[in-house]
Amino acid sequence: MEPRNYRMVVSTPQDFVTTSAEADRQLHHWLGRMKRYNTSALDEGRNEIAEGVTLDHDAAAGRHGSYSRWRLREKRPDNQGTWQSTLVVRSDSGKDNRRTWLQVDIEHQPDPGQVHIRANTPGIAKLLLDNLPAQDGLADVGTVPKFIEQDDVEEVIEELCEQDRRLPVVVASVPYGQEAEVWTKQVVEPVFRHLSGLAVMYVLRPEAQPSFNRALEHHPVFGGGVRTYLPGLDPAWRPDAQRHPVMSRSTIEANVRRAAAILASLPQRLALSHPLPEPLDTLPFQRSRTRAVVDTSSLEELREELRKVDTERQEAEQREESKDQQIREFRLRVKEADDRDFEQIVENDQLYRDFQDAHRKVRFLQKKLEEAGLHALAHTPPPEPEDQPATFAEILDRMDEFTYLRFTGNPKKARDLDAQCIVNWVTVAWDALRTLNDYATASAAGTTGGDFRHWCDNLPDGCSNRFPSAKVKMKESETVGNNAKWRRQRTFPVPTSVARGGKLFMQAHLRIGGGNTVSPRLYFHDDGTGTGLVYVGYIGEHPDNTQT
Repeated sequence: MEPRNYRMVVSTPQDFVTTSAEADRQLHHWLGRMKRYNTSALDEGRNEIAEGVTLDHDAAAGRHGSYSRWRLREKRPDNQGTWQSTLVVRSDSGKDNRRTWLQVDIEHQPDPGQVHIRANTPGIAKLLLDNLPAQDGLADVGTVPKFIEQDDVEEVIEELCEQDRRLPVVVASVPYGQEAEVWTKQVVEPVFRHLSGLAVMYVLRPEAQPSFNRALEHHPVFGGGVRTYLPGLDPAWRPDAQRHPVMSRSTIEANVRRAAAILASLPQRLALSHPLPEPLDTLPFQRSRTRAVVDTSSLEELREELRKVDTERQEAEQREESKDQQIREFRLRVKEADDRDFEQIVENDQLYRDFQDAHRKVRFLQKKLEEAGLHALAHTPPPEPEDQPATFAEILDRMDEFTYLRFTGNPKKARDLDAQCIVNWVTVAWDALRTLNDYATASAAGTTGGDFRHWCDNLPDGCSNRFPSAKVKMKESETVGNNAKWRRQRTFPVPTSVARGGKLFMQAHLRIGGGNTVSPRLYFHDDGTGTGLVYVGYIGEHPDNTQT
């Protein structure tokens, strides 16, 4: 599900008074110079600075800390609703009272019948980052990426491994033969365009790449790719690499604007879902406080008061609708997370049972061989596995080894996985294709006894190839099936003898990998009763759904 709102949460070592004064200056610059509003007479309470535009300001100071807060509401004819922008400066009265927190929120509240509009990085966030020493833990937060020099590697690794950091760290690599400055200007800065305030941004210089990747041997970045290092990085644990997604150079160069939107999606979602620091989370609810009306006419004064009450009522209704929408989206995310967790539990349980079963069989056969006097044979290591492909590109080159399979998809999607590959994806995909070919052979003969999942659960005698049935899904969810965009993404080429238009919506798919935003999938269509073949329409990263 695409995040719609923008949130920046950073801190600064400057004191509250200095930070508030600078925030006030930058707010006036943003409103007056960039948005062309009248800021000549701003005061606490509600300020009407243009038709349909209000600015609420409240502040307080006490033993639990001080804060200043501004809320801009813009209801203009072309907005399709109301844009609400909130800026908070908050002192930290906790263990680090020398730190001041900054929070910027941008939210679109649509009119009835309108849709939400996604919020990108606002000008006020960039102004604050450019004029205040903003930090997230040990790292500086800015609006442009910084270069990682050879001498910086150790310091950046320390930032990556810091347990208290909130923001992702996004690191871009420079392809071989490219000038770092030119590549950064032409490619990295455009693809990082939506990350200001959402992530710490770096460009890894080629001369620093070897030492950086040695320190992060399971989490490398190279070849013009970009890696997003999420909080909680464990550089010594190989499976942790799946949590930190890689965007390949080919994906970036194919469509820089789309790549920029995709790259910002995860940091934006994390910013909205991450709990606020306690000083910001404990702020009182902001209520609009109207300024006194100077009018000699009681009737006019009453009308003005009624107008303001009606405005406040409309604002409350918009806030309620916005919160209801957020709750609905949260519940959907929780349900889908529960579904994924259940699938993972089932898969892990099956894999464990398969392992235990195989272990018991091995021990049984070893004992039988020992009892027969063949002790040496009982403990002879098994032969090395047959030659297996090392990359997805090699898998495509060897597809003709499968008599009853036909790959009809986009080869580029599969090859792109090689730049993002995690541990055993190639092995899993190869095992899946070998098992699918055995099934396709039986399907052409009409002897499968059921679909591919049934085949994996009831493997016939003599079949050495197997694939976990928990990784097999024969149908997509109704949510996916009813979404035209997502349905198109799962519609793949087939011969016209299979589908009249030469394309088919494929629902059956195999989970090749999981745990990160790539989570590769293999989609297929069984046409054993027709052409006698199984068509593999897609091998690549997970198509879009509510989580991607």
